Amino acid sequence: MMMMEGSLLRITLTLFLCLLTIHPNFCTAHSEVRCIESERHALLNFKHDLLDPSNRLASWASDVDCCDWVGVLCHNVTSHVLQLHLRSFFPVRDEFSTDDDQRQRDAQYEAYERSVFGGKINPSLLDLKHLIYLDLSYNDFGGTHIPKFLGSMGRLRYLNLSRAGFVGLIPHQLGNLSNLHYLNLGLNYYENNNLYVKNLQWLSGLPLLQHLDLRIANLSKASDWLQEINKLPSLLELQLSDCELSHFIPPPIPNINFSSLTTLDLSSNRGFYFQNTSILFWVFDLHSLVSLDLSDNQLQGPIPVHLQNLTSLRHLDLSYNNLNSSIPNWLYSCNHLEFLDLGTNILQGTISSSIGNLTSAISIVLSNNELEGKVPRSLGNLCSLREIRLSYNKWSQEISEIFESLTRCVTNGLEILDLSSAQLSGQLIDDLGQFKNLVILSLGYNSISGPIPWSIGNLSSLRSLDLMRNQINGTLPQIFGQLSKLKSLYIGFNMLEGVVLEVHFANLMRLKTLFASQNQLTLEVSDSWTPPFQLNSLVLESWNLGPKFPSWLCSQKQLLSLDISNTGISDAVPPSFWNLTSQLTYLNISHNQIYGEIPHIPMILSYDSIIIDMRSNNFTGPLPCISSNVTFLDLSNNSLSGSISHFLCYKMNEPKNMQFLNLGKNLLLGKLSNCWMMWKNLYALNLGKNNFTGTIPTSIGSLVRLSFLHLDNNRFSGKLPSSLKNCKDLVTIDVAKNDFVGSIPSWIGHRLSSLVILNLHSNNFHGYIPEELCSLTSLQILDLSHDMLFGSIPRCVHNFSAMATGNNSNYPFLLYYSFTGYNSRPFESQSVVIKGKDLEYSTTLQLVKLIDLSNNNLSGEIPEEVTRLKGLQSLNLSFNILTGRIPEKIGDLGFVESIDFSSNQLSGRIPQSKESNQRELFAIKENWRKEGLDEVRFVDVNLMGISNMLKEAFPTMKNWRDCGSSPPKPVSVYLWASWFDRGVAIGGHEEDLEVFASNFANNVPLSISYSYDLVTQFLNYIDNGNFSVNGVLADAPFILHQRL
Repeated sequence: MMMMEGSLLRITLTLFLCLLTIHPNFCTAHSEVRCIESERHALLNFKHDLLDPSNRLASWASDVDCCDWVGVLCHNVTSHVLQLHLRSFFPVRDEFSTDDDQRQRDAQYEAYERSVFGGKINPSLLDLKHLIYLDLSYNDFGGTHIPKFLGSMGRLRYLNLSRAGFVGLIPHQLGNLSNLHYLNLGLNYYENNNLYVKNLQWLSGLPLLQHLDLRIANLSKASDWLQEINKLPSLLELQLSDCELSHFIPPPIPNINFSSLTTLDLSSNRGFYFQNTSILFWVFDLHSLVSLDLSDNQLQGPIPVHLQNLTSLRHLDLSYNNLNSSIPNWLYSCNHLEFLDLGTNILQGTISSSIGNLTSAISIVLSNNELEGKVPRSLGNLCSLREIRLSYNKWSQEISEIFESLTRCVTNGLEILDLSSAQLSGQLIDDLGQFKNLVILSLGYNSISGPIPWSIGNLSSLRSLDLMRNQINGTLPQIFGQLSKLKSLYIGFNMLEGVVLEVHFANLMRLKTLFASQNQLTLEVSDSWTPPFQLNSLVLESWNLGPKFPSWLCSQKQLLSLDISNTGISDAVPPSFWNLTSQLTYLNISHNQIYGEIPHIPMILSYDSIIIDMRSNNFTGPLPCISSNVTFLDLSNNSLSGSISHFLCYKMNEPKNMQFLNLGKNLLLGKLSNCWMMWKNLYALNLGKNNFTGTIPTSIGSLVRLSFLHLDNNRFSGKLPSSLKNCKDLVTIDVAKNDFVGSIPSWIGHRLSSLVILNLHSNNFHGYIPEELCSLTSLQILDLSHDMLFGSIPRCVHNFSAMATGNNSNYPFLLYYSFTGYNSRPFESQSVVIKGKDLEYSTTLQLVKLIDLSNNNLSGEIPEEVTRLKGLQSLNLSFNILTGRIPEKIGDLGFVESIDFSSNQLSGRIPQSKESNQRELFAIKENWRKEGLDEVRFVDVNLMGISNMLKEAFPTMKNWRDCGSSPPKPVSVYLWASWFDRGVAIGGHEEDLEVFASNFANNVPLSISYSYDLVTQFLNYIDNGNFSVNGVLADAPFILHQRL
C-alpha cells in the first residue's frame, strides 16, 4: 500500500511538472487574473445540478471571482479554468489502527457521507475548453452512468472518477481523450452494481496513458484485455484488482510494449486463468516492476521461479493463494525486496537461515501457512525490519528464543510483531522491554506460561497487546497503567489472578478495548472512581466485580460492547446504566443475580445488529418493549411474569429484525397473540418452560426462516397449526409436555424435510404414527413417548438415514449461534430420556441419535428394519403392547448405549451380538416364560465391570439373605461381553444361584474375579471362590450350594 501511494505521488508530480513546463507560471498568484464569464456560467450551471449537503461550494457565488472559488484553479495568464479539484476525502485508516477505533471511524465516515457531492454532472463542463484536470473521486453519484460527453473534453490529462458511485457500461468515448496521462475509474459500485466493459479496444486511443485504474470493474467480457493493454507503451501503473479477468485465457503476445511498467496489481481475480502460474509469463518479462500484487488469485504449485528475474522488485504480494511448496532458496537472494507477503498459502517446510540475506526487508509476512521448525536467528540481522508476521504456523519453539534472536539490531525499529497461534511455549522474558518502538504485539493463542514481565512497561509506543488464550499466570503488573498509548489490551483466557486496582489504569487515557475474561481477577476500585479512558469494548466475563453493580460503567459514554457476565453481581441496575443501552450493540450481563425490572430498551439508530443477553438472573416484572433492530435477545432463566402480548405486538407497523429470541424458563403466562407476522426474521424461538396456555396462533406460520422452535413445558392445547408447514427450514420442533391433541400431522414429513429433532412427548396425540415421518432423512431425535398412539411401528423407519450411520451430524454449526467476535455458545439444547434419566444435551447435541416411542399403545412386532439404524444410541419401546420376538439383528446396533423393551409382550430367546463394540444394554425386562425365568437383563461386562454388573443384575441380593426371606421370582442376567464374540449367562433359580457360560467362540477366555462389597455377599458361596472359563463351554454350571 505504501509503495502504491508512493507511485501515485510520483505520477501526480510528473503531471504537475508537465503542466509547469507548458505554462511555467500558471499557478502563481496574480492580482489581475479575472474569471472568464463563459466559464463562470459553466461552473455555476455545473454547481446547479450538484447535490452539496454540506455547502462546500459556498464560495461559488456571482460576486466572487471564479478563479478564487474552492476547487478551481485558473491559468495565471489566460485566466482559463485548468483544473477542478472536487474530490471528497474518504477516511484513511491509520497503518497501525486497530478494531478498537470503531466509534472514531464511524464518526469520520458519517462526516464523510455528509460532505460528498451527488446529483448529476452537467454537460456545461464542455464549455471549460482548457480543462486539463478533473477529479470527482470519492463522491456519490447514486448509480448513474459515466457521462459520454466527457470523451469530448480532448485536453484532459488527468481524469479521476474513482469511488464515485458510477455504474454501467464504461463509455468507449473515453478513448477520444488522446492527451490523457491518468485515468482512474476504480472502485465504482452502487447497490451491488459495478462498471463493466464489452471490450477494451477504446484504450488504443490513449497512447500517452501512464496510470490506468479499473479496480472492481467487470472485465469478464474483455477477452482481449491483455492485447489492448499492450497498446499503451507509456503505461507505468496498472490496477486491475477484482476485475474477473479469469474468465478467459488471453492469447499470447509476442512482445511486451508496456515494458516500463513499475506497478502491477492483478489481485483478487480468482479462477482458472491464474491457477497455472506459467500463463503469467508476460508478467515475468516486466523487468522494471517495482510493485507486483498477485494476491487472492488461487495460484497453485510452487512460488514461480521466474520472479527472481524481476531485479527491481521492491514489493511482492502472493498472499491468499494455494501455493504449496517450500520457500525456495532463490527467494532469499532477493536482497532488493522491501515488502514480502506470502501469507495465507500452503507453504511447507522450514525457514532457511538464508532469510538473513533479505537485508532491505521492511515487512515480512509468512502467516497462516504450514511452516514448521524454528524461526531462524538470522532474522535478527535484518536491521530495517518494521513488521514481522509469522502467526498460524507450527514453530513449536519457546518464545524466549525468538525474542533473543531479534534483540540484535531489530529491537529499535520493529513496530509490528505477530506470533499468534504459532504453537509457541516458554515464558516471556525481560528482553521484551527492549522493543521500545513496538506498536502492535500479538502473542495470543499459544502455550506461553509464567508471569507478565515488568519490562513490558518499557513498550511506550505500544497500541495493541494481545496475550489471549495462553497459560500466563501471576498478577497483572501495575506497570500496565503507564502504557499511555495503549488502545487495545487482550489478556482473556489465561490464569491471571489477584486484585486489579485503579493504578493499573492510571494513564490509559487512549484505551478503547479491554478483553480480559476468564481469569481469576478481582476489581477493587472506589465507588467514586472515574476511569481515565472511554472504552468502545469491555469484556470482563468471570471477574469478581460484585456484589454491587459497578457504578463506574455509567461514565463510559462511548461503549459499544459490554460483557460483565458471571461476575458475582447481586444488585439492581442503576437507571443511569440503562441509559447507556441506547448506544450498545452488544450487552451481556448474564449469569449474575441482578434483580429488578427491565425497562424499555430504546431504538439504537446507528446499528442494524444488536445483541442483548440477560439470561440467568433474577429479573422480575413484565417483558420490556424492545427496539425493532435488536437481533438477539436472551432473557431466559429469570422470573419475568405476565402476558407476552404487549411485547409481541409492540409497534406492529415496524418489522422486527429479531433472529434469536429466548424467553424460556420464566413465569410468563396467558395466550400467544396473533402478532407473529412482523417477526419474519426469526431463526430461533424458545418459549419453553413457562405457563402459556391456549392454542398456537396461525400467524406463527409467517416465520418462514425459523429453524428452531421450542414450546415445551407449557400448557398449550389444541392442534398443531397447519400454518407451521410454511416453516420449511425447521431443524427442531420441541412441543413436549403440553396438552396438544389430535393426530400427528402428516405434513411434518411432507413439508419439513430439514428436521433433525422432533419431540412431541407427553401430550395427548393419538392415532397412528404417520408413515410420512419416514421422509425425514435428517432426523436424529424422534421422541413420541407418553402420548396415546396406537397401531404398529412403521416399517419404513430405515429411511431415517441420519440414524443409520455413526458419523457426526451434518448440522454441527446449525446447532450453534456465535453471536459475538468474543464469545460463542450453543443456543440449541434438548432434553431426552436415556437410561431412565432426563438428560439435557447442548454442545454435543449433534452427536445424539435416539428413538423413544415408549408409554403408548403401540402393537405388533418390532420391525426388523429398526436394526438398520446402526447409529442409534438409545432405543426405547417400553410400556407398549408389542408382541413377537426381538429382531435377531438387534445386536448390530453397534453404537447403542441403551435399549429398553420392558413392559411389552415379547417372547422367544435372547438375540446375540454380532458386533464387538456394544455399549451397555440394560433394563430389558420381559415377561419371558423360559426355564422358569421371570426376568432377563442385558448387561455389558466390559463397560460396567463385574462388580457393578452384579449390582445392576441383583440389586436386592443382600436383602434376601439379611432378612431371611425367600428370593423373588427367578432372575436371569445376560452378560453382553463386548470384548468377545458371544455372551455369558448367569441364571438364578428358586433355591440356588447357577453361574454358567454359554455360546462362547473358540479359545476365548473369560475370567471373573471378585473382592469387594456386594459381589462378595453371594459369590463367596461358589465352590472355589472364583471361576475361570477357557475355550468352548456350553451350559457348564457352577452351583451355589446354599440359599441366599
